[in-house]
Amino acid sequence: MKHITFADKNLLTGDAVADLIIEYAVLLARRGDADSITINAYGGDGNEVVATLLLDQGASAVAESAQNSLPEPGNEEAEDYLRDRIAALVRPSTAQAVHASDVDDAIEEIEKGYGRDESF
Repeated sequence: MKHITFADKNLLTGDAVADLIIEYAVLLARRGDADSITINAYGGDGNEVVATLLLDQGASAVAESAQNSLPEPGNEEAEDYLRDRIAALVRPSTAQAVHASDVDDAIEEIEKGYGRDESF
């Protein structure tokens, strides 16, 4: 488990989600981008909480190891989201070439949809 200190709040959550949050925050900051992520955690008082974190260039976060006997809060959905977003930033999809005939066909389909036979 790890403590995440974020905006003067101390949250206790699983190692994987804490590490992914830091990795994603770094990538977003480098791009000048922002996102939010919702995680399950334990608050400073030990109660279970659902926390939404805003990750942007100004976000200051620290993840540090913690020893305790609490079970890790389930964050599979958040971890999947973070992995997907990290992969998209690290390995963006490549652009595909579009052929002029494909564009013409698409325009014809749009015109049919509007009940028009003439071009725009």
